[in-house]
Amino acid sequence: MDFEELVDAIQLLNTEDAFRPRLDAAQWRLLGGYLDRSEVAAGELAIRQDDTARGMHFLGQGSMQVFRRGGPPGSLKVAILRPGAVLGEPSLFGEGPRMASVEAMTPCLLWTLTPQRFDEMTQCHPALALEVMRAAGAVMAARLRASIARQMPIP
Repeated sequence: MDFEELVDAIQLLNTEDAFRPRLDAAQWRLLGGYLDRSEVAAGELAIRQDDTARGMHFLGQGSMQVFRRGGPPGSLKVAILRPGAVLGEPSLFGEGPRMASVEAMTPCLLWTLTPQRFDEMTQCHPALALEVMRAAGAVMAARLRASIARQMPIP
């Protein structure tokens, strides 16, 4: 999978919490240069609840489930993610522990924006970094609205 396929998946994802940056083709290419590509095996955790690792990920291929530990009956499934989804976006805004775990249901391909690469982007391409942050904030807001609507406790 190349980065253009990820861009297509992001643009085609039709969920309330879809990542929707206002980027032109050149800006998408710039963003791609800041992302690291990795594979995640089925059953492997991409994000572990309470971990302090940082980085925002884009799901290029496969499907993942988001769940929280604790409470009856032990874990709560929060969401199923499809290609084009963003995960771990709160790490762009703070250094707190991860709020949920994310497990690959199938073999997955992730594209990751690390804090270091995001800092580089803010220095070299501030307008791009601002738009990525705006779109990530919109994802967080949509997920918070959905959480409140489901009357889920906010950690």
